[in-house]
Amino acid sequence: MTAEPSKLPPTPPEKLYQEGIVAGGIGAATMAIWFLLWDAIQGRPLHTPTVLGTALFRWGEGFGSPESLSHNLQMVLMCTWVHGLTFCAIGGMAARLLGWVEENQNLGFGALLLVVIFMYGFIFVFSLFAEQVLQALTLPAILVGNLLAAAAMGAYFWRRHPSLTMRP
Repeated sequence: MTAEPSKLPPTPPEKLYQEGIVAGGIGAATMAIWFLLWDAIQGRPLHTPTVLGTALFRWGEGFGSPESLSHNLQMVLMCTWVHGLTFCAIGGMAARLLGWVEENQNLGFGALLLVVIFMYGFIFVFSLFAEQVLQALTLPAILVGNLLAAAAMGAYFWRRHPSLTMRP
């Protein structure tokens, strides 16, 4: 069976990576806004980035009861920086996957599956190494944040590649 080539001209890799960085920024901003709203509704503004920053940069020091962590602007800023860089890297990988799908439409389902695996990788890694973080942040809030970020990034990519088609 031969792969069916796409009728679209291939997007240059540098353009794909630029799109990926923008998409990653959109995803990071979407998730940051979601957790800012979620934390404000819970009466604990900036709690999520404080918990994540403490877990990441202080290896959980003082993490005995995450709900009692006081807001730490340094942890919030460092967590936000890493969060943004991570999303830009994920956006770059997603854009590159889209480039491959443009060249071979049969890779579409595999690319979509890989995106889903990345999306839930966060939960898996934290469940292995920092279970207390998941307990402090609540799984439904994390899932909603991931879905919102993925939808925002997907909408951006959809606008950039409106005639892209995928075959199973």
